[in-house]
Amino acid sequence: MTSSPKTLTFEEVSKHNHKKDCWIIVNGKVYDITPFLDDHPGGDEVLLTSTAKDATIDFEDVGHSDSAIEMMEKYFIGKLDTSTLPAKVNHRQPLPTQAHGSGNQSSGFVEKILLFLLPLLILGLAFALQSYGKKRHAAPNEN
Repeated sequence: MTSSPKTLTFEEVSKHNHKKDCWIIVNGKVYDITPFLDDHPGGDEVLLTSTAKDATIDFEDVGHSDSAIEMMEKYFIGKLDTSTLPAKVNHRQPLPTQAHGSGNQSSGFVEKILLFLLPLLILGLAFALQSYGKKRHAAPNEN
């Protein structure tokens, strides 16, 4: 890698969107991942669907390991001129099982809250039952 990386436009990067010439954008950096397509654990199709757009969200949603992130550096070819990004880029396709509508975001929020609160409620109930059991068990011995 040179001391000052090449700056590429979105239009230039988006032309490299097939199996024999595949570039992706992640966190404002451009990577030529063509040699990695056959080795990617998720298959080459996942990577090919991440071309011609900013693939940062797709990349982060998977939760790549630190070693995978380090491995990317050998495919780094330059930085993206972010001013050339289209005004509205569709970062991800909706899942087929999701219903379309305005309730999707709020139901996701409620689900996250429940995933956080449910274990706390169960823990609180277990503590209350244990305390109640100790008091009830100790009460006959006092008389």
